[in-house]
Amino acid sequence: QVQLVESGGGLVQAGGSLRLSCAVSGTTIGTKAIGWYRQAPGKQRSLVASMNFGGNTNYADSVKGRFTISRDNAKNTMYLQMNSLKPEDTAIYYCKLLYPYDFWGQGTQVTVSS
Repeated sequence: QVQLVESGGGLVQAGGSLRLSCAVSGTTIGTKAIGWYRQAPGKQRSLVASMNFGGNTNYADSVKGRFTISRDNAKNTMYLQMNSLKPEDTAIYYCKLLYPYDFWGQGTQVTVSS
């Protein structure tokens, strides 16, 4: 049974930083593409950052230069380092194993106050 469990969300002031973690069990992430999504109230869930199995990364324009996706294959864990946070980054953040897989974490709330 594949499970993804996020942690690290919380309340932070604008300009601050958070690091989200996503611990994966039931499968190994080392050969899989991974991603982080977010969903703000009243908006659709959207892809924030992704990394293929080769380590190439892509970011949404809104987070380029501020967010960094990474993985630790030995710990079977993926991360999202978020710096220079803005109130518009407030959302529930989800980790996911990408195509051809379709496994999601339960989400972690990130709230950025102005």
